[in-house]
Amino acid sequence: MRGWWQDLTDLVLPADCAGCGTPRVALCAGCRAALCGAAPRRVRPVPEPRGLPVVHAAAPYGDAVRAVLLAHKERGALPLAGVLGEALAGAVRAALREGRERAPGQGPAGPVLLVPVPSARRAVRSRGHDPVRRIALAAAGELRRAGVPVSVLCALRQGRAVADQAGLNSRQRQANLAGALEVVAGAGRLLRGAGRVVVVDDLMTTGASLTEASRAVGGVCGVHRVGDRQGGGTDDWDGQEAQMAAARQMGNRPSWGSGRGGAEVAVNRRAASALARVNIIHAAVVAATPASFEINRN
Repeated sequence: MRGWWQDLTDLVLPADCAGCGTPRVALCAGCRAALCGAAPRRVRPVPEPRGLPVVHAAAPYGDAVRAVLLAHKERGALPLAGVLGEALAGAVRAALREGRERAPGQGPAGPVLLVPVPSARRAVRSRGHDPVRRIALAAAGELRRAGVPVSVLCALRQGRAVADQAGLNSRQRQANLAGALEVVAGAGRLLRGAGRVVVVDDLMTTGASLTEASRAVGGVCGVHRVGDRQGGGTDDWDGQEAQMAAARQMGNRPSWGSGRGGAEVAVNRRAASALARVNIIHAAVVAATPASFEINRN
């Protein structure tokens, strides 16, 4: 009985720090700082998959951060979801802030939705929980306490079986995941009514999972990714694309003319008023590979 109680206590209050092994503390101050102590930054994998939205990450994946993520995901250290959610919430804030800067005037018309990248059913059964969903829920709680109107929407599921990603390179992962995700029934209406959509995951390595999740979400509600065209990677959010999307949503046919910036899209007032309802996809993760941080220093 005593041994059973000790095992239960260790699940709730781990004997050692999940990041560095410091005894009798769930997470020491140093490992917490590694996760949450720095300002979240934009990250970009190399090579960058085409269609990847702008991604913000809280911390580089390595050492303590890696150990904490694995303890939560693979070893069932569920109390760590709180601090991981805190880190993810910071990355979400950074993504929303950049979105407002890139799309001025496109203020939220509805709540912010966090859409977790789904795990394979077999992985959820094996682990006994869905780690990304759990972290997303913790992040939403953190954001709501700060006054951000946010909800978690598990809008995606795997529509077909995929191979284990371990050992696959960037191109192979993209091929493995292409077309694998689909939006669950009834989620499209909620996505279309959102003010901002943020695809979230615990870790970004090649960006293949976030790219596929963004494609699936955007396919049902005309969402555009916030990004740039450096390296031919992501689609840019600009006024022309917003007008095109608005015209499609309102059933109008855009007409082309000439202007200072080249071809421009003319839409009527009804289509223009729909701009506020055109969503933008963001992406946020707890951690990303150190190299994806390095690329943004230049």
